[in-house]
Amino acid sequence: MTNHQTAAIEWRDGGIPVSSQFDDPYFSIASGLEETRHVFLAGNDLPARLNAGFHVAELGFGTGLNLLALALMWQGEGMIKFTSFEAFPMDAGDMRTALDAFPEARAIADPMLQAWTQGLRQFQIENVEVEVILGDARETLSTWNSKADAWFLDGFSPAKNPELWGADLMAEVGVHTAKDGTFATYTAAGHVRKSLGDAGFDVSRVTGFGRKRHMSCGSLRGIETGHLA
Repeated sequence: MTNHQTAAIEWRDGGIPVSSQFDDPYFSIASGLEETRHVFLAGNDLPARLNAGFHVAELGFGTGLNLLALALMWQGEGMIKFTSFEAFPMDAGDMRTALDAFPEARAIADPMLQAWTQGLRQFQIENVEVEVILGDARETLSTWNSKADAWFLDGFSPAKNPELWGADLMAEVGVHTAKDGTFATYTAAGHVRKSLGDAGFDVSRVTGFGRKRHMSCGSLRGIETGHLA
């Protein structure tokens, strides 16, 4: 397993978890769940696209809030899959404290928190089969043998955590995206959009959530972008 270290957390402004490594908050305590729904779920058009066997992948697991929002949304028959890549996993206690800010998500979080406490990184929550792959995504994604139908690109800010937004990693995202696959991210940074375009995506800058004027989303162009079958 790739080496990793536990996230160092500071609590600010009434309970917002902030990464000490990157000096960046995990979410807005006022509207974190709604932001997830706007950026990652709607940004990937998931209400319309979800079906049994659908595979979502994510860069940056964090508190697990994106996973919980997805699990709340998927009410169809059958299982969907969720794979997340995380270099600095949160402690289960910090995760639980953070999720207390979102009662709707916290209400279904116990299976995830129990698994996390036990050191399990493969588990099920609602009708979602979950795997969290620990380590630097620049190393772990290239060896992943699956493709995602939708990507949540949710690393810390590109200005604070440039390693998770580099051109080489975005190219791997493209390689590991299924035909007609999509991505969504809160950032509209020009260099990120260029890297995703170079990775094979048609990239759009669209209205962001709340005070964030813009975000990015896109779909894979109808060309071969990688070596996976």
